Formats: sequence, structure tokens, C-alpha cells
Amino acid sequence: MTERFTLDTYAVIGNPIAQSKSPLIHTQFAHTSGQAMYYTRLLGTVGAFAAEVDDFRAQGAKGLNVTAPFKLDAFAYATDLSEGARLAGAVNALKFDGDRVYAENFDGVGLVNDIQRNLAVPLAGKRVLLLGAGGAARGALLPLLRQRPARLVLANRQLDKAQALVSEQGAAAQGVQLEASDYAQLQGQFDVVINATSASLFGQLPPLAAQAFAPGCLAYEMVYGKGATPFLQLARQSGVTRLADGVGMLVEQAAEAFVWWRGVRPETAGVIAQITVPIA
Repeated sequence: MTERFTLDTYAVIGNPIAQSKSPLIHTQFAHTSGQAMYYTRLLGTVGAFAAEVDDFRAQGAKGLNVTAPFKLDAFAYATDLSEGARLAGAVNALKFDGDRVYAENFDGVGLVNDIQRNLAVPLAGKRVLLLGAGGAARGALLPLLRQRPARLVLANRQLDKAQALVSEQGAAAQGVQLEASDYAQLQGQFDVVINATSASLFGQLPPLAAQAFAPGCLAYEMVYGKGATPFLQLARQSGVTRLADGVGMLVEQAAEAFVWWRGVRPETAGVIAQITVPIA
């Protein structure tokens, strides 16, 4: 017989998962906001996502964060997709309510909150360059457009992928100059440059010209905890002094899930400070 949880229980599921900081983040959120809950890790089995989540729900679990490689599995598993999850084509948070499974994607909201709240860089009216056209860029595009930058360019090695994503979400532009480009044809300078590619995970650099960084630019690396990645090194060598990695995005997207689950907004600054790795 399946044992029932005694506390409201949540988890993050992924493979691998031992490196995840989500249990630390949510445990700290629960402590500081007075929420009685338990948060753990689940090592998911590729090909068995639905069965394993079914078992987790049967034990009385309340929700899940979802990380690689299961964001598309979670999209398929959900019964109710938010607009953000539907447009991103991927899910990073689930909430269970009887036979309903509600799905959200908070990655892009976490990114925007970190840039505007924590780094104090308003996006309205700015020139924004988003590198990549994969899952991370898909999740970021709509929340960025909602801030009404003057210009938002999606740059990718394969132009057709960038064009497809711009075409798919172009209706949300509403006055924003939204463009797709490859790196060779990229023109202009940008106030905010966001690396949403996976290149930094492999010690690689997108083929970005140094001229893309405008004076006073913010260079934002979505990868976190890697120090001065090749992208951030390029930005620094180009004269950029405002550098950030994705640790704030990680904590802010977790905070959005926490609010969605618990109805309480946790304080994030202390958690960000606790897990930040300096950009050497």
C-alpha cells in the first residue's frame, strides 16, 4: 500500500538531479514564510515520467518542479496548461488538485524578475538581444515581450529556427520590433544581451560579435554557478561591466512556483546571496 505523506509535499524531478538547489531554495522559503511543507528530489526514469508522477500523486503530493529532461513530458502529462506553458511548449511546474494537473512555465518570469527587481534594469524601451532558439529562449520570449522593449532580436545559428519562433509568438509583440537573425547578419547594439544557448555548459561561445554590446549593457548568462563563462568573458573583454548569471533567475522562478502553490510570496534576496558563486 502506498504510504501517505504527513506534510504537504513537493519535489523537483529530473535526471540527473543530485545537483539541484531547489530543495535548499524551497526549504528556505518555507522556513522564512512559516509554511509547513516538505520538499525533496526525485530521480526520474527516462520513459517512465507519467508512471512515477502518478505514484508521487497517489502518496498525496501537492506539486512538482520539473527540470531536464522532463519538461516536454510534463507538458504532455498536464490536463490544464497556462498560456505561458503552452507558448513555451514546455513545463517547469505542476500543481495537483484531484484528477487535475495544472501546468506552468515560470522560467521566463524568473528571468524578467531577476533583471528588473534584483538587477534594477528596466526592460521597457530597451534594445534586447536573446541568443538561442531552444527551450530556454522559448520560455523567455513571451515574458520579455510583455515588458515592451523597443526592439527584441532573437539570434540563432540556424536562422530558420529563430524565424519559426518569432513567427509563432509574433502576435504577442504588440508594438515591439521583434526580429529573427543569424549571427552573421546581426546588426546594431543592445542594452541587454541574454545568453539562452547551452554553449556555456560545454565551455563554448556563441559566435557573437563584440560590437553587439552597447555602452552600459547588461550581459546576462542563463547558466548559473559556472563563474566567468566564455560568454561573460567576451562581454567583459568588450567593456561590459554589468555581468550576471542565472542564479537570480533560478531563485525567482522558484519563488513564482512557491506563490502558485502556497499563496505566499517568499523573500528571495537572502537565498540568492546564499547560493551565488562570484563571477571571477
